[in-house]
Amino acid sequence: MAKVLAVLSGGYTDEENNYVTGWWAEELFAPAMELEKEGHTVGIASLLGGKPIVDPISISKDFDPEGKYKKLYESGIADKTTPLVDVKASDYDAIFIVGGHGAMFDLAHSEELHNLINIVYELGGIVSAVCHGPAPLIYTKTRDGRGLLDGLEVTGYPNDKEPEEVIDLLPFSLEDELSRIAKYSKAEDQDQYAVWANDQILTGRDPRSSELFGQELAKALSRREEKREEKYFD
Repeated sequence: MAKVLAVLSGGYTDEENNYVTGWWAEELFAPAMELEKEGHTVGIASLLGGKPIVDPISISKDFDPEGKYKKLYESGIADKTTPLVDVKASDYDAIFIVGGHGAMFDLAHSEELHNLINIVYELGGIVSAVCHGPAPLIYTKTRDGRGLLDGLEVTGYPNDKEPEEVIDLLPFSLEDELSRIAKYSKAEDQDQYAVWANDQILTGRDPRSSELFGQELAKALSRREEKREEKYFD
């Protein structure tokens, strides 16, 4: 079946303000489980490789009351990520960028990641991101200089959900930056929300949308695999 690359923030620490962030556990594991249910495989990468920092709040009892994602994290699944520089983009049918505030710090302006995104997209693959994961997509330019998300419908973590204590510590507002270049929507009436900008770009709103986001990505990849098989046997 399809091969998918999950990209994690390596993490960010602000010692002066006692602030530590990184990737959000549910936003890796929930989509990955949906992808694996469909028979797809998931590889994991981060900017520098190795063991990236998980946002500690994402595996706290407040956000992971059953300890489901904490257990997966402690199993070591994400302990040995591949450095982005060593990833061969053409090996993957899709890329998905995991959220967590960390993505706004180290992934948003990463040229290595922008290049990977462009290659996957140009080869017809799917580019996807959940929660704060769309941050790098904002600054990804295609080879003709056009913004990847220009004028498209997208979602991501909304301003009114950002914790007050971290707003001034963030490098930018995700909602504001998405709204500047694209048609931002958050579908407040929906418990989970994921939107296709076109048949190659998928974004999910928040941690609660992780499962739906994963289902949408998994089904789309399965449909593509079925079409390939049909074409092959024809």
